[in-house]
Amino acid sequence: MVNTFNLPVLGENIDAGTVISVLVKKGDAISKDQAILELETDKAVVEVPCSVDGTVEKVLVNEGDTIEIGAPLLELGSAGAAAPAKEEVKEKAPAPAKTEPEQPVKEEAPAPVAAPSPADSKANNAVPRPSKKVRSAPSVRKLAREIGVDIGQVNPSAAGKAITAADVKAHAKNILTSGGSAPMAGGIAAVPLPDFARFGDIRREAMSNVRKVTMESMTRSWTTIPHVTQQDKADITELEKFRKSFGGPVQQAGGKLTATAILVKVLAEALKKFPQFNVSLDAPNAEIIYKDYYNIGVAVDTEHGLMVPVIKDVDQKSITEIALDLTDISQKARSRKLSLDDFQGSCMTITNLGGIGGTSFTPIVNSPEVAILGVSRSTMEPVYIDGEFVPRNMMPLSLSYDHRAIDGADGARFTRWICTALEHPMSILLN
Repeated sequence: MVNTFNLPVLGENIDAGTVISVLVKKGDAISKDQAILELETDKAVVEVPCSVDGTVEKVLVNEGDTIEIGAPLLELGSAGAAAPAKEEVKEKAPAPAKTEPEQPVKEEAPAPVAAPSPADSKANNAVPRPSKKVRSAPSVRKLAREIGVDIGQVNPSAAGKAITAADVKAHAKNILTSGGSAPMAGGIAAVPLPDFARFGDIRREAMSNVRKVTMESMTRSWTTIPHVTQQDKADITELEKFRKSFGGPVQQAGGKLTATAILVKVLAEALKKFPQFNVSLDAPNAEIIYKDYYNIGVAVDTEHGLMVPVIKDVDQKSITEIALDLTDISQKARSRKLSLDDFQGSCMTITNLGGIGGTSFTPIVNSPEVAILGVSRSTMEPVYIDGEFVPRNMMPLSLSYDHRAIDGADGARFTRWICTALEHPMSILLN
C-alpha cells in the first residue's frame, strides 16, 4: 500500500515555506521522526520529520519549491506492499482542500469600491469575500483576505487544481501591472510602478523569504495600527559605570553585559508596572487580552534580514541569564539555527540601533503586540544639574505604541519610568 505524507503543521502562523534541500530519495527506507527535507519558513530554516516508517516510492517536491501546509511531500510504501497507480495517489494528495472550512458564498458579493458612508465606518478595513466557491487551502484564503484579493476571481495555474498562494500573488501583480487598483492590506491601493528601464540600467532580484515576510507584516502593522511615538532620554552615566564594572563575570559565564540585556530586564519590570502595555487587542470581539507572562522580543540585524527572536520568562531571570540568552539567540539568528518556537510568544519588542547610530527613530509596532521600544546611540551631552552644566551620557529612547490600547499620557509615563529605572537601577530592587 502506498500512502502520501503531507507537510504537517509546523507552528503558529506558519502557512508555507520554501524547500531548501531534500534529504531522501526514491528507494530510501526511512523511520519515524527522520528528517526528510529542510524548509525555509518565515524566518527560520527547519527540518521536517516524517511521522511514520516506510520506503520512499516517490519524492513529490524539489529544491526551490514553495509549498503550503498540507502539501504532499512523499509517496511512502511498506516492504512487500503493492503500490496503486501513481496517478490515483496524486489525485488523493491535495489534503488542504479536504480540510477547508465551508464559507458562505451565495449571499456575499464583493462590495463595490466607493466612498464609505458614516454608517459603514466600522467596516473600513473589510476585504472582499469570495464571489464564487473555489478550491483553496485556508492559508491561501487568509493571504487573499490580507492583500484584499477576491479569491473567486483568481484562476488556478493548473486546470481543475486548487488555487495556490502563488496564484493569488500572480493575480494581484496582474491587477497592479495592468493599471488597475486592488485594495491591499489596510484598504490602501498599491501604486503602479513606472518603467525604470527608461532612465538607465536596472536589475531585478527576487525577495528572500525574510524580506517578503517583513514587507507583509510591516505593511499590515502600519496600516492597521494607529501609531504614536514618544521620545525621551535616559541618563545612563552611572549605568555605564556599572555595566563596565560587572562585565567581567558575565563574560566569564559566556555572555556579554550589554545595554540591551539590561533594557530587556527593565522592560519586563515596566510591563508589570504598566499592564496595559502587556496586552493584545481582539478587535472583532471588542476585548483586551492581558498577559501574565513576560517574554521580550529582540530585533537582530543579520545578513539574511531582520529577525526578532524571543527571550522567554524574562521576569524570572537574572541580567546575567538574559545576557547569556541574548548571546545564544543572536548567534543562532545569524546562522539561521533558530527554531520556530524562538520567534513566538513575545509581549513587547526592543530594537536597538545604538551600535549603528542615529538620534531617534519611529519603530513600527510588531502586531499583535501594542508597543515597541527603540534605542538609539547614547552620546555625551551637557546637562544642567545643581546650577551648572555637567557632561552626562544620554541614551535616546523611542516608544511606539498602539493608540487604540494606550493613551498618550500612559505612553509618556511608561517611557519616563524606564528612563528613571536606567538612571537608578537599584530602584527596581527596592520595588
